[in-house]
Amino acid sequence: MVGNERVALVTGATAGLGREVALALASRGIRVLAHGRDVARLEAVGAEVRAAGGQAETYLADLADLAQVRTLAQRVSADHPELTILVNNAGVGGGPPPHKKRELSTDGYELRFAVNYLAPVLLTRLLLPQLIAGAPARVVNVGSVGQAPPDFDDIHMERRYDGADAYFRSKFSLAAFTFDLADELQATDVHVNCVHPANFMDTYQVREAGIAPWTSAAAGVEPVLNLAIGRGGESTGHYFDGTRSKRAHSKTYKKAIRQELRQVTEDLLVEFL
Repeated sequence: MVGNERVALVTGATAGLGREVALALASRGIRVLAHGRDVARLEAVGAEVRAAGGQAETYLADLADLAQVRTLAQRVSADHPELTILVNNAGVGGGPPPHKKRELSTDGYELRFAVNYLAPVLLTRLLLPQLIAGAPARVVNVGSVGQAPPDFDDIHMERRYDGADAYFRSKFSLAAFTFDLADELQATDVHVNCVHPANFMDTYQVREAGIAPWTSAAAGVEPVLNLAIGRGGESTGHYFDGTRSKRAHSKTYKKAIRQELRQVTEDLLVEFL
């Protein structure tokens, strides 16, 4: 960061909500670090930001590979010792119906748990020094109103697999991580919140699930910006449905469940931290 320049890393910035958020942040004078896993689409969104007069840098990584997540964090921290905003947006939906095809990440973890939860946890933790250095800083975890507690005896869902349920479990875990990290960072000026941006936006995840979109991807921009640069982000450790603070799944507030989730997460990420 140079002077008062604000720098925002947006994951999954090549399509859907992530693209809309990247463009919106850039239009407000924020330097955007756009992440994606497709070279052509990544170059296209970077060019679009710059053509509109904004500042953009692009970072290629597949979040289904935790070694690539670590490399992404290393590259970002080397380029930007101070980071103002982190939007953990990239994710994998429940898949096409009937949602029964179990998929694994590069590391052999259940794919939705790996991409929607483990990857943002790892990326955020690796970038904490840069966020603290860039404070006041904001972390926005893009969650979902669909949440379900994981089965700690079958964390990778080897029994009775369902893609939609896997998605719900990953988003429950992301909300629980949000609350834990906010507590951990109380002594800093880094605020961490989770948001369900809008219902059934016109995104690949929704269309793949066979659902007719209810609204555009742009409908989710205001709720994300509310936490990234707006008044909502003045608070920390909250779950938002749109622009309103709401209650997440009741079990995300259970200390015993969050403690067990922390331990499972640490065990899975230990070699990457």
